[in-house]
Amino acid sequence: MRVQPAPVSFEHLRSGLGIGVSAPRLSWTLPGHPLIQDAYELEISRGRDGETSCTGRVSGSEQRLVAWPGRPLASRERAGVRVRVWTDGAPSPSEWSEPGVVEAGLLEPCDWVAAPVGAAWPEDAEGTRRPSRVRRDFELTRPISRARLYITAHGLYEAEINGVRVGDDALSPGWTVYPQRLRYYTYDVTERLSLGANTIGGWLGDGWYRGKYGFDGGTRNIYGTDQSLIAQLEVVHDDGSTTVVATDGTWSAAPSPITESGLYEGEIFDARLHDPAWSTPDRPDADAGWTAVAVRQRDVRTLVAPQGPAVRCTEEVAPVSILRRDGGRLLLDFGQNLVGRLRITLDAPADTVVTLRHAEVLEHGELAVRPLREASSTDVYVSDGTGPQTWEPRFTLHGFRYAEIDGWPTAQLDPGAVVARVYHTDMRRTGWFECSDPLVNRLHENVVWSMRGNFVDLPTDCPQRDERLGWTGDIQVFAPTAAFLYDCAGMLDSWLVDVGIEQLPDGTVPWYVPVIPGEPMWTPIQPGAAWGDVSTLTPWLLYQRFGDADLLRRHFETGKKWVDLMDRLAGPTRLWDTGFQLGDWLDPAAPPDDPASGRTDKYLIATAYFAWSARHLARIAQTIGEDLQAHRYKTLADQVASAFRARWAHPDGLMRVDSPTAYALALQFELITSPAARKRAGDRLAELVLADDAKIATGFVGTPLLCDALTEAGHIDVAYSLLLQTQCPSWLYPVTQGATTIWERWDSMRPDGSLNPGGMTSFNHYALGAVADWLHRVVAGLEATSPGYRTIRFRPRPGGRIISAKARHETPYGTAAISWELVADTLNVDVTVPAGCTAELELPGQDPVSLAPGTHHASARISAGTLSPALAGEAC
Repeated sequence: MRVQPAPVSFEHLRSGLGIGVSAPRLSWTLPGHPLIQDAYELEISRGRDGETSCTGRVSGSEQRLVAWPGRPLASRERAGVRVRVWTDGAPSPSEWSEPGVVEAGLLEPCDWVAAPVGAAWPEDAEGTRRPSRVRRDFELTRPISRARLYITAHGLYEAEINGVRVGDDALSPGWTVYPQRLRYYTYDVTERLSLGANTIGGWLGDGWYRGKYGFDGGTRNIYGTDQSLIAQLEVVHDDGSTTVVATDGTWSAAPSPITESGLYEGEIFDARLHDPAWSTPDRPDADAGWTAVAVRQRDVRTLVAPQGPAVRCTEEVAPVSILRRDGGRLLLDFGQNLVGRLRITLDAPADTVVTLRHAEVLEHGELAVRPLREASSTDVYVSDGTGPQTWEPRFTLHGFRYAEIDGWPTAQLDPGAVVARVYHTDMRRTGWFECSDPLVNRLHENVVWSMRGNFVDLPTDCPQRDERLGWTGDIQVFAPTAAFLYDCAGMLDSWLVDVGIEQLPDGTVPWYVPVIPGEPMWTPIQPGAAWGDVSTLTPWLLYQRFGDADLLRRHFETGKKWVDLMDRLAGPTRLWDTGFQLGDWLDPAAPPDDPASGRTDKYLIATAYFAWSARHLARIAQTIGEDLQAHRYKTLADQVASAFRARWAHPDGLMRVDSPTAYALALQFELITSPAARKRAGDRLAELVLADDAKIATGFVGTPLLCDALTEAGHIDVAYSLLLQTQCPSWLYPVTQGATTIWERWDSMRPDGSLNPGGMTSFNHYALGAVADWLHRVVAGLEATSPGYRTIRFRPRPGGRIISAKARHETPYGTAAISWELVADTLNVDVTVPAGCTAELELPGQDPVSLAPGTHHASARISAGTLSPALAGEAC
């Protein structure tokens, strides 16, 4: 059997171009081979002369985030890395892998010579916020070996060289805490350049930097008033010399044909003001309307390379129906609630104005815009009459299923004339699930679409209204699902860096990150349970799923400051029972205008999270070798758990707050410990769920824990009843109402088709979709049991009316998969264990079986007594 490892990858990146570390860690897999690695050898080739170094044979099974074996990379240095392995005691190594290529970005502040440049006129004055463009002409007189463009902006940018777009990313450089971290991107532009005259230019937009963003009409100029490009083009010639074209006072600026642009508002593009040749050296009116730029300031020490992928268009969706309305308006239904923008192709007379409006749902047959609040979500195109044109907005995104077009120049839309382009952070898809129940399948698909729509450079809460913020509590509960569906390690690691930056000196973790300074709704920032705990629980979750202990080290101090703050707030009682809390947010019992007023004591929730975060901090400390800290925080966790029991739990396991969330927290956070008390608590939880006809009675805090708490308490039949309930509130109620994403509220739309009257009603909000993690681990039965899926448990647990299920996950070591089907009284199971991993298969009524890498089949006879009533009938 010919074994060849996959090409080496670097850190958590899909491409090694422009990497921001000098000693990137290396990973590889052995695809398609049921093997265990015994040893490996790495070879690194550097520079134009092909300098090569080898590690020699290194014993060990490590193949994930292996330390860089040679001297660190210098700025701009390029290297090819390949690996070969020894497996299963074989005396000879495998074939060499194809080389993975890594190239360092600008690693030192002194590498930068570019300065921010932008329009010199007072573009921030009221009524003059029209975006601008900047450009520069230059000559190349020597043959070109390679060229790199390092670029970022105060605001958003898109670059062009000689009339051709550079890259395919959108909304770059994304949103970070700009004063401390401004991300730059690296592009290979060798093929864009030619000998002789060249032109480089940049479109600019406000974006998060200075656009209107936030609640209650939004805040402008959050980070600055200038709209500026920072670009450094470096051209290496065949003779080894370098030409540098950097933003400075030699550039020119002009008003953009984008006359208005905002992430909430949308975009207005006037084609009459656009010269398509503006970024080419042979344009007819070379300097008409162009003036010298203003040169601004930037601390180049704050420029950082990306840790994860950029935002890109990942899919195009055609309308499934088009209706002509009064006045010639066209109503388009794309059949899927998505995040992106429309691309239109039309041939219209000059001065034709085409208006595009967007909404997630319809109300009385018209766009339901009330849930958008202050986000007008309207794009406008003004035709120049020069023939067929294709246009798409540049610096905005909308959340929508429906779009209304006004002013279209013909009675009908030609096929392909309007298409919705889907945008999100271009993470690699890693997880899939399917079962025999079509409603559950649609629920899972809704979760995937909500993750896509809300992972736009950072994990947001909703993509359509005047918010779209990085809420900490939402991703804290959803991270287990996210980490299965997509490789989000690099993106969330980067965002957690900003969490640490935004953390207050006393340890308070803001409700959302990045923070919008001065937002009246959240000033002053106060600590909140479940939200602040993202600092401890999410790094640990990412470590469990991706096996990156360095990630734990990077974020340990943030988590430590958070737990120390809770310790001070609780004081000697170890009960966190003061201050503002969101509690079990959006408990269905809460009134529409007060979503924090759930049925579970907010301070019970706060103390439970205090104990859980302290316990996780102890685990993190132990993992990274901080043994004294591990002992300290384990002791603290035990003390808080004891105080929790004394305050809120009876000795027999019953809770003084008789709500599903209270029991789910007590069970899943290990706050009730004795077997007898845990059994009584689990039984009472099941009683409460059944007493409510298996409808949801939990909010953001309780919902992700509920099915696991029931399952581990021996009531998986009740968990399935919850999953399969279709009456409101339930997971499947929105599905029966035609939902294609997860709703923010259980009843965002009422059964009569009316919208929830609350001012906070989104139809794309992933938090309540956290149940998908239970689908993956319990219904399908695929679960990591050690960091990075090095060991795996396959444990399918059929129930309800589901008679088959399957899941697949691209682990850091390769494909893990399970497929099971219940035929009469026999459960047939097929599993795949990736190379480099081992697994345990646990079927009902059988002892666990150890599995080596490869594919395996097993079956088990199942008695009716082990199944829920619905399945027992089918099995018999």
